[in-house]
Amino acid sequence: MDTLFALADGFAVALTWQNLLLALIGCFLGTIIGALPGLGPSNGVAILIPLAFSLGLGATPALILLTSVYYGAMYGGRISSILLNIPGDEPAVMTTLDGYPMAKNGQAGEALALSGIASFVGSFVATIGLAFLAPQLVKLALLFGPAEYFALYVLAFATLGGIASANQGKAAFAAALGLGIAMVGVDGQTGVPRFSFGNVHLYDGINFLVAIVGLFALSEVFIFLEHRNEETDGNPDSKVKIGRMLPSWAMLKGCFGAISRSTVIGFLAGVLPGAGASLGSFMAYGLEKKISDKDKTFGKGDPRGVAAPEAGNNAAAGGALVPMLALGVPGSGTTAVLLAMLMALNITPGPLLFTKNPDVVWGLIAALIIANVMLLALNIPMVGIFVRILMIPTKYLMPAVAMISFVGIYGISGSTFDLMVMILFGVLGWVLRKLDVPLVPVIMGVLLGNAMEVNLRRAMTISNGDWSTLVASPLSISIWTLAVAGFVLPIIAGKYLRRAKPTVPEVAETEAD
Repeated sequence: MDTLFALADGFAVALTWQNLLLALIGCFLGTIIGALPGLGPSNGVAILIPLAFSLGLGATPALILLTSVYYGAMYGGRISSILLNIPGDEPAVMTTLDGYPMAKNGQAGEALALSGIASFVGSFVATIGLAFLAPQLVKLALLFGPAEYFALYVLAFATLGGIASANQGKAAFAAALGLGIAMVGVDGQTGVPRFSFGNVHLYDGINFLVAIVGLFALSEVFIFLEHRNEETDGNPDSKVKIGRMLPSWAMLKGCFGAISRSTVIGFLAGVLPGAGASLGSFMAYGLEKKISDKDKTFGKGDPRGVAAPEAGNNAAAGGALVPMLALGVPGSGTTAVLLAMLMALNITPGPLLFTKNPDVVWGLIAALIIANVMLLALNIPMVGIFVRILMIPTKYLMPAVAMISFVGIYGISGSTFDLMVMILFGVLGWVLRKLDVPLVPVIMGVLLGNAMEVNLRRAMTISNGDWSTLVASPLSISIWTLAVAGFVLPIIAGKYLRRAKPTVPEVAETEAD
């Protein structure tokens, strides 16, 4: 009952003209960003962070804008998957398997509408789950001491690569790189500068917003510059016909079980720190295929093959917000970027967030429910508009991304040094992407490195330097066990799942969400 009262207060916060307008703008921009192959939700949210600061938005409106972009991008990723056979981001890969064959069969409109409805159900149920599960997780989190928090951060890093990661070693290297970057600056406990090389600009450490915009947004521009001569602008296949715009009742009824099962699986996958929407999408499609593919219709345009991954990846997006809000540990790449936004606004996610900033948390949850309804209303009648937007040449899009990045970062810090650091991070992001090293662990290392170090030092101080305090409680032993399993199991199980991943003509080079 307390949750319902808190949610009602959240609706009072969210139902203002400003917040509704921001949610609408976020949904629209997010759908466009998700539809354009190559950007994806992480990049989209990172690009718009400087814009939120430039507009001088408070914590709640800024979060409503960015999480609406996040949800919108998760919806939008399916559009290019179905029409072009090019996933907008990794979670949308599975949608191509049956979405594109449906489009070639003249059912593009039905596939888009069905995926929109499945996305709505997945996101809506996950947001309700977020409202009820996060406060329960907070009660558990209050039992955490410094040793348990340190183990929890280790768990987040151990599961970063996830089952979808191609190489656990590269994920570990990226996490170590991020932790190293987090060490730059004056040590708060001893006052000794670390890795600053005598440069006073580095005494305060690396601004994580500069790192995020450089690694995600600018590296995307460099990738575009590298492939500018090979550019193939979005031109929907001339053989694809939109057809009827709404699925029949029989089709919806046939997909009900797939949507229900995939929503539960996606939500549980999203709650796991570091797993993200990709895992939710893969697991949802894989399970549905095992249960329902008795006539061998999956991969040939089966509507259940479109509904399952879309419900799974959108439910995972909502589930990923649970550990971020309740524990301060991001559940996916995009929530890592959102975590940076919260920290930049001097709001610390974690158990105390629900008592210190209830307006932010419950206003955000209420706004997500409203945004879901907006997305459903936008995506079904406006499919034709989004199809036309797919045809915007990248040569016009990327200069806009670069302009927003430079103007936004300079607007936040007013420092040309930060602009140079951002360019360096852009080059670093480009190199890492060329080497197939994931960027999300780097960002999580930058974000969580200091908190991880502080908790380790506290645990050591309380125990007079006794390292066994890190495994002294049943809770910390459980978390360490999960961390070891989370790192080792993907090495074994990942080979099977990667074999199950589809071969598509082109997968946009985006971070797994």
